[in-house]
Amino acid sequence: MFDQFCQKLCSDDPFVTVEINPPHGASIDTIISKIKKSGVNEKVAGFSVTDNPLAKLKMSGVLSAIKIQQTFDKAVIATMSMRDKNKLSLQSTLLGANDFDLRCILALTGDPAKFSDQPEVKGVLERDSTLLLSIIYHLNNGVDYSNKALTPAPKPIYPFAVSNAYAKDMKRLQKRIIKKLNYGARAIITQPVYDLENAKELLALFEEAKELSIRETAKDARIILGQFPIVRARTANFIDDKVPGISVPKSIIDEMNLAAMDGEEKEQEIGFALSKQIFDDVMSTHGKVHLMTHNRFDLCNELIG
Repeated sequence: MFDQFCQKLCSDDPFVTVEINPPHGASIDTIISKIKKSGVNEKVAGFSVTDNPLAKLKMSGVLSAIKIQQTFDKAVIATMSMRDKNKLSLQSTLLGANDFDLRCILALTGDPAKFSDQPEVKGVLERDSTLLLSIIYHLNNGVDYSNKALTPAPKPIYPFAVSNAYAKDMKRLQKRIIKKLNYGARAIITQPVYDLENAKELLALFEEAKELSIRETAKDARIILGQFPIVRARTANFIDDKVPGISVPKSIIDEMNLAAMDGEEKEQEIGFALSKQIFDDVMSTHGKVHLMTHNRFDLCNELIG
């Protein structure tokens, strides 16, 4: 399953993954039903599952990923945040997940604990996401982080990392990508892109980063461009003003603001048309996209077509 997933990622074939946010509750069955009803599971290469984004309480991302993977028989990228786990917990979780054949891991530093909806939460945060990438590198060599042999050794783990899509100084962004490639990341998933020129700049920076990396695995690494469809004007304005690492072109913001003046139906019609155009442009240019829609699987299905 994972070898096929990674082979498709590294090929010239279209490759789309969809993000799943686990519920604030004790069952992911309702979300599974929504995925089945949308039919998007038939169109994607795999899924990813988040890990308490914004430090808000959700069902375990790793356990949710195992159930999603077993349900749809498709590779799932399980997000693991450094915010909540130390070296012991990270390794223990990775080894347990490995036995369930969950082997694609997205390493995140994680949103600060101060954003949590739970009282007096304290972050662990022994280091940033490169620590998790380093741990995976050790496990893939059959040893734990203290270099003690693991018996049996885990099956190969495929580490993913993230990157902003935009920065005032794009060379600084590139340096962070190189750092993650040096720690063994096999793929980089970006924040959402809303402009084809931004996408092309990221692709060029990434290819250059691969050449500058000291790690052999960087040669086969891939970049997956994030997409977050905008169907509301207030969402476009919020993302551009408040979310770091993303740039929404003024033309899109203006068009969405004008559409909102004509009512919600017109606003969503224009928003979807713009989102569909961006998705199609990125797919025709690069063909590797990660969709983030807050569990709007029907929207994912329409975008993919």
